[in-house]
Amino acid sequence: MTESLKVSGHCLCGAVSFKSEAAGHDVAVCHCGMCRRSAGGPMMFIDTEGTPVFEGADKIAVYQSSEWGERGFCSVCGSNLFWKAAGKDQYTFSAGALDDQSQLHLATEIYIEEKPAFYDFANDTLKQTGAEATAAFVASTDKD
Repeated sequence: MTESLKVSGHCLCGAVSFKSEAAGHDVAVCHCGMCRRSAGGPMMFIDTEGTPVFEGADKIAVYQSSEWGERGFCSVCGSNLFWKAAGKDQYTFSAGALDDQSQLHLATEIYIEEKPAFYDFANDTLKQTGAEATAAFVASTDKD
């Protein structure tokens, strides 16, 4: 059983902050084109459980980037904050927005077939294609 972790974080300007319960200590990296375009590089995120608590929620802008998900960012400074499954209370927060990253571990890379050739991570990670990552996500949401 993976130990949960209380996390908190905020955007660059501090207009939005959040608290949540992370599903564990594992960070995933998404190499898909949408994440890279949104973040300016691969998106690093941590899965959370339950409804996060936001301060400055009125400063969160949401963009529905696909039929299955939406991205939340600070409307003041533009910082990426989260990806949320559409219609579900399931969030992944940007690892870079977390206040304390000291207990995190890079564990998984998804959409590995979309990773550009100009970078590689040195960590030994589980590497999943987009189809594998989607199947794992669908399986996890079917439990709800």
